[in-house]
Amino acid sequence: MSGVFGVYSPSPVEAADLTYLGLYALQHRGQESAGIAVFDGSAVRVHKGPGPVSRVFDEASLKGLPGRVSVGHVRHAERGAPSAADAQPLVGLLRHGQLALAHDGSVVNAGALRRELLEAGVVFQTETSAEVILHLIAAEAGVSLEEAICRAARRLVGSYAIGIVGQGRLIGIRDPLGIRPLAVGRSGDAWFVASESCAFDAAGAELVRDVAPGEMVVIDEEGLRSLRFAEGAREAMCVFEFIYFARPDSVIDGKTVHEVRKEIGRRLARKVAIEADVVIAAPDSASSAALGFAETAGIPFDVGLATNRYVGRTFIQPTPAMRRRGVHIKHNPIVETLRGKRVILVDDSIVRGTTSRRMIRLLKEAGAKEVHMVVASPPFSHPCLYGIDVPSSDQLIAAGRSVNEVCRLIGADSLHYLDFESLYQAVGVDGRRLCAACFGAPYPTPVDGGASQGGDVLAKGRM
Repeated sequence: MSGVFGVYSPSPVEAADLTYLGLYALQHRGQESAGIAVFDGSAVRVHKGPGPVSRVFDEASLKGLPGRVSVGHVRHAERGAPSAADAQPLVGLLRHGQLALAHDGSVVNAGALRRELLEAGVVFQTETSAEVILHLIAAEAGVSLEEAICRAARRLVGSYAIGIVGQGRLIGIRDPLGIRPLAVGRSGDAWFVASESCAFDAAGAELVRDVAPGEMVVIDEEGLRSLRFAEGAREAMCVFEFIYFARPDSVIDGKTVHEVRKEIGRRLARKVAIEADVVIAAPDSASSAALGFAETAGIPFDVGLATNRYVGRTFIQPTPAMRRRGVHIKHNPIVETLRGKRVILVDDSIVRGTTSRRMIRLLKEAGAKEVHMVVASPPFSHPCLYGIDVPSSDQLIAAGRSVNEVCRLIGADSLHYLDFESLYQAVGVDGRRLCAACFGAPYPTPVDGGASQGGDVLAKGRM
């Protein structure tokens, strides 16, 4: 999972400053690296590095990026420890001129494409899918930049939302299944692309629309043009965007994420009958679902866990050791809310179980009489091949275990999951238009060797 943000303005504007604001709003999508590339009228300049946006950029670095066309990136890799070399945007000198490219998603066939390019003499500098895409574009001769990008995109299997700066233009492209989100925004004569609409708000722009699956938008001095490079057999947007990834104030597919999560909570409350004294949320991504649950169940909603906001999202820390440390310093119980009470703890999902186990222990140590866990998604039982940091099923607590077994492992008094039908109804989308493979639904793309080998494929083609 990563975040992409781009700016095109025909009027004088510091695109890097706007991109900085947009990336700040997308920081939840990746903390391992950040970068901005700007076309200054003659060449592409780039500044990037490891760490969050605030660490990578300062006033001096932004002043060194003059120009009116830019693309930025915040990154979280699927596997392994952070690598400074893999920071994006990537910049290459092609026959079409300099290109800067930022990618969110995961290309399932990146390993095969990389081997093909290596055999053709291509030298790789990173381990990213983004570099594979860049080299595929470079290999297309005798066609326009737009056609080269379209031809390269047609060879990709998996998920991609891409921002490109090239030939003084801003280009956005979304995979034919629409697995990862990408949207278009506008402010006056300036145009924007972003992974989420919350980034437009930060930059003073307004959401115009989503980029459609299989669509490429090209923005230049004439405005926005739309090209269809592929028609997907089906749409398969990642449902986990609504459950966890996206910020609650973002609008995806015409739906505010906060309202979708509240509706998930309402539907959970109608299906789960628990006698309890208080409903609390696992901070912060479960707050909307917990509020909807409490309102429908008629049980008071309160804050039971204080959050250290200087700790990043525990789920997207790249190594188990870092995740364990993150859980230990991220949450602290509020004893007055919990002592002697029957507590319903609402969380968006249980992936590895590390955070759930720790939170439940904290609540009981603080005096909670009972802790009942309610999860705003089905059991996370299968690896994701499209950008989530879960490459193998042996990391998933629900894989091969019953609900009762998971309940015992996390130490809850009871455990309740959302069912598929309620999830799809809450999102308001036919389940056939969503990717829910991590919950056991079919994978929307072919996977050579089966899902269990997906991690090996992705290891050769990280974001």
